[in-house]
Amino acid sequence: MVNNIRKVYLDNNATTKVDERVIEYMNIFFRDTYAVASSQFSHTPGIKAKDAVVKSRNIIAESINAKADEIIFTSGATEANNLAIKGVAYADKTNRDKIIISSIEHFSVYQTAEHLRKDGYKVEYIKVDEEGFVDIEDLKTKIDEKTLLVSICIGNHEVGTIQDISSISEIVHSRGAYLHSDGAAAYLQTDIDVIKDNIDLLSITAHKIYGPKGVGALFVKKNIPIVKVFGGGFQEFDLRPGTENVPGIAGFGKAVEIYSKKDSEFAYNMRNCLYKELNKNIDGVILNGASDFSKRLCNNLNVSFEYIEGESVVLHLDMRGIAVITGSACFSRSLQASHILLAMGFSHERAHGSIRFSTSKYITKDDIHYTVTEVKDVIEKLRKLSPLI
Repeated sequence: MVNNIRKVYLDNNATTKVDERVIEYMNIFFRDTYAVASSQFSHTPGIKAKDAVVKSRNIIAESINAKADEIIFTSGATEANNLAIKGVAYADKTNRDKIIISSIEHFSVYQTAEHLRKDGYKVEYIKVDEEGFVDIEDLKTKIDEKTLLVSICIGNHEVGTIQDISSISEIVHSRGAYLHSDGAAAYLQTDIDVIKDNIDLLSITAHKIYGPKGVGALFVKKNIPIVKVFGGGFQEFDLRPGTENVPGIAGFGKAVEIYSKKDSEFAYNMRNCLYKELNKNIDGVILNGASDFSKRLCNNLNVSFEYIEGESVVLHLDMRGIAVITGSACFSRSLQASHILLAMGFSHERAHGSIRFSTSKYITKDDIHYTVTEVKDVIEKLRKLSPLI
């Protein structure tokens, strides 16, 4: 590979570059204020560390219209999803034994629900339409008085579709169940108000909003019955034991504090420009996910190219310095078709051919132009070799 090849990172739905201001702030808690936050009752360094955690907790709570003591810090959204679903299930004393999730959830939700099935819970999957929107009538049919929890993501991490969570929450609460939403992909990229949307539990993470990896949070509405899922100390209101990741938590708070709607607007405009130019220059571009871009994550573009297998496109683009993904990053090592696109009713060929481009505040128009030029060249070369044409 040529060393001076242009580098374009378009996998921001998987993770984002950490903002330099976040790194600078985190360094304080690596070099100077490095005490354990739970040492607040023992010495001044512990108090300073605790203050940083409290500050971030307040910032994050305010960003979703929650109270500070409703925010539980975790190692990320995967842990938050596990804590939400298992924690509510194991705390239940009402004999409700049904868990409902959508058919396009992240694997951390899917596998957690399947774990509970092995423990004797019933698990139901809600259908989605061809754009990834939850089938409301199917939800109404499957939810009943035995339903304990419904888990539906706000914005899908792969195809970008944003659900109407307010309408879903009305149905869920009308049957006395709790609503959990995986908000990792949507957090700050779309407005989330846990009171207005009537969300009981919400999982979020830092690394998709220009913050550090390895830190996330779970919002738990007051008086929702929940227990911790592994043993240890009494940190995080006795729900998430273990030494607090003070630098990570501080960085999470800083990332939220400096995040601007302009960041989302810029990523949105770059995504739209990319889609327009791909369609202008390449035949057979098929959009996957919401066709109404106002109901799609601002930086997400998932497309399939007719007659082309997605993995080949990804590898060729990588050799040209362009980072994209086929399917979700967590599942990309498998050669199986995307379960999300299959659930949306697509063929294996279309699912295998999907490519996810995701923009950020760091992408430039020159990056978009270079990407389109290279994608066009790759598609033309691969189609000449395709046995499907």
